[in-house]
Amino acid sequence: MSADSTAVTTPAAADTAAAPPGGGRHLGLALFVIAAAQLMVVLDGTITNIALPSIQTALDVSDANLAWIVNSYALAFGGLLLLGGRAGDLFGRRRMFQLGIALFTLASLLGGLAPNEGLLIGARILQGVGAAVAAPSALSLIATTFPEGKPRNKAMGVYAAMAGIGATVGLLLGGVLTDALDWRWVFFVNIPIGLAVLAGTKTLVEAERHRGRLDLPGTVTGTGGLIALVYGITRGGEHGWTDGLTLSCFAVAVVLLGVFLVIQNRTAHPMMPLRLFKDRNRSGSFATMLFIGAGMMATFYFLTLYMQLILGYSAVKTGFANLPFSLGMGVAAALSAKLVTRLAPRAIAGPGLLVAAVGMFWFATLTPDSSYAGHLMPAMFVTALGLGMGFVPMTLGAVSGVDHQDTGIASALLNTAQQIGGALGLAVLATISTSAANDRLPDAAASFYRGLATEDHGLVAEAADALTHGYTLAFVGAGAMFLAGLVVTALAVNARKQETPEGAAPVHMG
Repeated sequence: MSADSTAVTTPAAADTAAAPPGGGRHLGLALFVIAAAQLMVVLDGTITNIALPSIQTALDVSDANLAWIVNSYALAFGGLLLLGGRAGDLFGRRRMFQLGIALFTLASLLGGLAPNEGLLIGARILQGVGAAVAAPSALSLIATTFPEGKPRNKAMGVYAAMAGIGATVGLLLGGVLTDALDWRWVFFVNIPIGLAVLAGTKTLVEAERHRGRLDLPGTVTGTGGLIALVYGITRGGEHGWTDGLTLSCFAVAVVLLGVFLVIQNRTAHPMMPLRLFKDRNRSGSFATMLFIGAGMMATFYFLTLYMQLILGYSAVKTGFANLPFSLGMGVAAALSAKLVTRLAPRAIAGPGLLVAAVGMFWFATLTPDSSYAGHLMPAMFVTALGLGMGFVPMTLGAVSGVDHQDTGIASALLNTAQQIGGALGLAVLATISTSAANDRLPDAAASFYRGLATEDHGLVAEAADALTHGYTLAFVGAGAMFLAGLVVTALAVNARKQETPEGAAPVHMG
């Protein structure tokens, strides 16, 4: 079924009769539950970042292992998304959503109580597993609960806003909780949210289980290949792209993913049905989301470094400084949710990505003396405005017109594209930034800290200039990624506006 389809004509439409009377009145609460879960999962990718210095001091974490407090979550999340999506299709989306949120909440408790780095990293891995199980089901529950047209577009707008706002909320909460309470609260804060989400799942109707079985050979090769790929990307950014283990990971990823594709083409019950890629709009949406994830993750990373190192912002101030990003994302997501019923997806996402690229090139003009009000704040808002315009139509394009039994895996593929894109973009742009800074001043980061320790203001100023030069080149690279997404959107996404024909039956869960 094409993404151009204006109604989902599947047997699922018959499930409307199975919905409890008055179920429509609970759609608002159902959306709140799903949006809260998405916010929790997304913000956990950034909330820990600002707390890292405190964690390192409290648990005596080595520099080498500190990065894995962040990377272990991304590795488990990105590597297991396909498995989580398929499990939702086969075993029930509400059931898997509940399981994922329960795992995530438990892992958050364990992380907050962790007495050493080993257990903390283990808790982060478990958080990633929970997120990988819950996230695909969250998006597919929207796709199957809300009828195509304005109701689903509005729901997708809220979901897309959470995907973008979550990262900045994570930075804000991370700073406030770490400074006001203790680093352990960046984990404990998930517990009441998780429990509330679990209680709210009673408003969701369990989907009918679909026939089939879990593709075990595909699960092993696909999950193993994705984990090897994400690990290779992460290690490459830290140890260089010619590192032996990095190259070995990429080789393993190529072999496993190649075998995975062969299996998917031959098995009767594939974990990732290749028919999902036959629709150019869906494939284009996946590819565009990969570029959006790449540029967006790098943006948060380098802006945080610039504000804390160069401008000397505290953790709390850095969090609040990112609020224009949340504001811009929220405004744009709400606007684009209305526009998708009037304009074609590429007519919204294309200009949005162009605006986001303009914002990145604006960041590329930063200097060590740039002001927040005159430079950072407007550039943040412009970038977020553009990204928000891209999120909603691409999210809709990924799940619109998908056969009911495949909505979970389609949702997982969209999340996987964003996660893989984020890991790849950050690794590549971090390498570019570090190389550029070190070309201007050898060991620029070490020189910066040495200057601070010895109160050598001249060295600090020289190192700050070198580091800023590296950051600005990374922003240029992120802008180029948004432009690449624009090209993919223009060439591949040719769907018409999203609307429901008169008389089309709403599609409900199940």
